[in-house]
Amino acid sequence: MDIEGRVALVTGGAVRVGRVLALGLARAGANVVIHYNTSEDAAREAVREIEALGRRAVSVRLDLAGDDVGPAIRTAQDAFGRLDILVNSASTFERAPVPDITPAAWDRVLAINLRAPFLLARAASPLLRTAGGAIVNIADLSALQPWPSFAHHSVSKAGLVQLTRVLARALAPHVRVNAIAPGTVLPPTGFHGEDYAGGSDRRTVAREGRPEDVLDALLFLVRSDFITGELIVVDGGRMLL
Repeated sequence: MDIEGRVALVTGGAVRVGRVLALGLARAGANVVIHYNTSEDAAREAVREIEALGRRAVSVRLDLAGDDVGPAIRTAQDAFGRLDILVNSASTFERAPVPDITPAAWDRVLAINLRAPFLLARAASPLLRTAGGAIVNIADLSALQPWPSFAHHSVSKAGLVQLTRVLARALAPHVRVNAIAPGTVLPPTGFHGEDYAGGSDRRTVAREGRPEDVLDALLFLVRSDFITGELIVVDGGRMLL
């Protein structure tokens, strides 16, 4: 897919890795819908940055823990009349030992990390089919490794990888669906020091990871019309250790 002139919806596109993905798609020629929940000021700034690049952008507030994702899709349709690319980047990252995970916490994490990407893909599928579009889901290494201090998060991301494969078949041949599993490319909010798994003992390449590494994988998957149902691990070799 040529990204020039396309329309992308990036969930969590106001901050952190999601913002890098949204801006990167704009630099590649896309108009962008920035989804946010609590980061209104950051979303407005992201819209301004994209407009400064000569592209169009709008923002939409939506709590992905809820059941109605329609406003995000309607925003894309109302603003641009189409949707070509859906990037499910928004995620919650909650740490708790298994005995402390309440049913409410379990449901909240799976709602945001797994149910919302499904609902968005389902709601967006008519527009994406028309466009011959693409979905890219952002997972992480917890989908492939058991993280006992993040059980609900790990299960949600493993489910997202399987959802990627299911959707790749269900939406074929008109919509391609792939996923990216980044390693440590940005410290989680509130994590630092020994909690931050960005040290050289957590990768085999020399340099630290960065959000732009995830962007490179995203652009590759969007442009590669012969790849679907795949997971690209972007971890600097951490899975090898």
